[in-house]
Amino acid sequence: MALNHGTLHQDPALIKWNNMNANRHKYFRWTPRTAWVTFAYVVLVPSIIGTAFYMTDGKYEMRGKRRGDLIVEY
Repeated sequence: MALNHGTLHQDPALIKWNNMNANRHKYFRWTPRTAWVTFAYVVLVPSIIGTAFYMTDGKYEMRGKRRGDLIVEY
């Protein structure tokens, strides 16, 4: 019979990782790598996607097409 009902042995590595993950904002530093990654995801990727959508605006029509019809309007 088990002496400790309902308790689990806690892994010290998981506890350390959980504390680090919860307090990540306290240990964050701006480095060239983190600045570049932030710039890429905040500015570069949305601008590329927005430019692609702007360049193809109105070019494709998906509604009311039958088999064999082209989706390209011009």
